[in-house]
Amino acid sequence: MNRTEKKFLENVRRHNLAGDGDAVLVAVSGGADSIALLHLFMASRPVLGCGIAVAHCNFSLRGEQSDEDEACVREACRVMGVECHVRRFQTGKVSTAWKKSLEETARIQRYGFFEELCREFGYTRIATGHHVDDNAETLLFNLFRGTATGGIRGIRAVSGRIVRPLLPFGREDLTAYLGEKGISWRIDASNFDTVHDRNFIRHRVIPLIEERFRSKLMPALQRMSAHAGELEEFVEHHIARLIEANPGLDPKAGKLHIVALQKLTAFEKKELLKRSLQAQGASVDGRVLQRLADLLDRQPGRSVPVGRGLSVVRKDGFLVFRQE
Repeated sequence: MNRTEKKFLENVRRHNLAGDGDAVLVAVSGGADSIALLHLFMASRPVLGCGIAVAHCNFSLRGEQSDEDEACVREACRVMGVECHVRRFQTGKVSTAWKKSLEETARIQRYGFFEELCREFGYTRIATGHHVDDNAETLLFNLFRGTATGGIRGIRAVSGRIVRPLLPFGREDLTAYLGEKGISWRIDASNFDTVHDRNFIRHRVIPLIEERFRSKLMPALQRMSAHAGELEEFVEHHIARLIEANPGLDPKAGKLHIVALQKLTAFEKKELLKRSLQAQGASVDGRVLQRLADLLDRQPGRSVPVGRGLSVVRKDGFLVFRQE
């Protein structure tokens, strides 16, 4: 094993991303990141003792190029003797029908397909090719949108059965690895279109900052991401203890005890309000959270609409989350 493969194996083991008895479904688009991920898993498989299979999504958005991506992934799997699952989507039409962006539609289709494969074939892990540059782009994107602490954490190494073993690697590390191994990959020209916010951050914002503060941005963002992750872990434990000590603060109950909430700090109040909204399937917005916090000092009967037909009303000593 070369240095990159050893670093990959060490990271997978340290964070328990895959191991003996696991069946790993590797998401492969045909681009450099996912192709590198597949080859790194194959190089590590004898040591990890896990099974490997591939999933490829053809979103039918780039005509012949999408079909060529699919053919590239199929051929790579054939050469390596890896089972390859392919699903073709009409993402453009579905996006219009769902009234969602192409990116959001493709994300829903992608992960829905992966979960379906896990149920049908018993895959225990879904591995994606997100790396340190993706994490930096996500963190900046979240900052520009206006995010809470969770958004500053960026991309998580583990999210349910989804694992991201390439987060310690940069884009240049992965292309260098493929070049060293003589492995080819596909290039998606749409990734260079700066009309999309993420591409604008990748190709315009980050290079400009790096030019001014050479080699400082990525390490700084990684430290911020790591610290935010540690803070989020602390908050999870703290809020769990609060709920255990006072059942009237259980976000899943559909109501929160007002007197108990009033005894808390502003941060604790908003965390519980946020979790209550999430438990009801509502989106979380900073302005809505502030309006709900202000409701604690209003007269009984006052309510705040929070979207999707849901409102929160002050009633009988509780903030009650109810569908209209």
